[in-house]
Amino acid sequence: MSLRLGSPRFWSTALGALAVLSFAAAIPLSVLSDQAANLVIAGVIGLPSAGIGVLITRRQPGNPLGWLFLVSAVCQFIGTDGGGYALLAYHFGHHLPLASVALALDQIWGPSLVVFAVSILLFPDGRLSRFWRWVLRVYAVAFATLLVATAVAIAGALAAHPVRVDENGGLAAVDYPVGWFNAVQFMILVLILGLSLSFIVRQALSWRRATGERRQQLKWLASGAFVSVVSLIVAGNFGSSGNGPTGPTLLGVLTSLVWFGVAALPVSIGVAILKYRLYEIDRIISRTLAYAIVTGLLVGLYAGLVLLATGVLRFSSPVAVAASTLVAAALFNPVRRRVQHAVDRRFNRARYDAERTVTAFAARLQDTVDPDAVRTDLAAMVHTALEPTHVSVWLRQ
Repeated sequence: MSLRLGSPRFWSTALGALAVLSFAAAIPLSVLSDQAANLVIAGVIGLPSAGIGVLITRRQPGNPLGWLFLVSAVCQFIGTDGGGYALLAYHFGHHLPLASVALALDQIWGPSLVVFAVSILLFPDGRLSRFWRWVLRVYAVAFATLLVATAVAIAGALAAHPVRVDENGGLAAVDYPVGWFNAVQFMILVLILGLSLSFIVRQALSWRRATGERRQQLKWLASGAFVSVVSLIVAGNFGSSGNGPTGPTLLGVLTSLVWFGVAALPVSIGVAILKYRLYEIDRIISRTLAYAIVTGLLVGLYAGLVLLATGVLRFSSPVAVAASTLVAAALFNPVRRRVQHAVDRRFNRARYDAERTVTAFAARLQDTVDPDAVRTDLAAMVHTALEPTHVSVWLRQ
């Protein structure tokens, strides 16, 4: 299919190419400015967003979610470019043109994540009632006002030349005015937060009325949103303590890995909209819960055995660690089976019932010799486990 200027396919390709080029430019800028961590964070969030955006805009050009993810990815990469460029100019002393413009572009990285809240409201097809269209307009006006206020504050701060660098070598942007800007920013952020929570409440209320594919789509949305929110909270609380005097600490490395979880929202929305393996979400949830519970139990058991062996029984530390490791490894499969069985019974009931049906059929099959009885029982078992519209059993003579 040819690309017509102004067509959705053209703009999808153009935004995708812009995202790739801006990310490619961010690589040398981040390395030269010693900001590789920012590049990793932008990559793990922006690249999945760009990929999902291109897929949705190609297959469903009328769906605004694809365009939102593409624009968000472009803003993240351009913001990373601006931050690295401005750092080279203000911190490393390179005489580069348009450094103030790069500093302004650096400020769009954070706001680019705000569109994630809008994606929750517009999920899955962008159709809204009249009331929610007005709510979205209020959200857009508040967000645009925040961007304008930030731009005015940056311009005023740059005129007074208060650009500085923080203790970790990162650009601390500008010294914003402490008067009007702080007041405006606080009020707008409170409004945006309240509206974002209302978007989540809207989808949560629609869960009670949803059935079939729509219900599975909401499961994908809820799972991705939960992982993204938890990742943002963890990364925001521990990101500042991730660097030590000699470089990144283990906590800093783990915090960088947590940023991968933010990409769960665009990925889950993409799966839900494109309906790729839509009904796998129940299995994913049950497996995630089961392995999380098993990991917690075995880690607690391992730590308890080590403390018991070294503190009470007075074994040497290497012997205690080795024995505890062997015990935890031996218990892994039995504990996993029991926990998985309990989780499936609670969170993946369809699979649990299907497995019970198949197990019962296999037990009956051992004592059945009549082919007609086997055929009837097999058809009944398949209908109970899979609920197909039609079942036929053919036996070769």
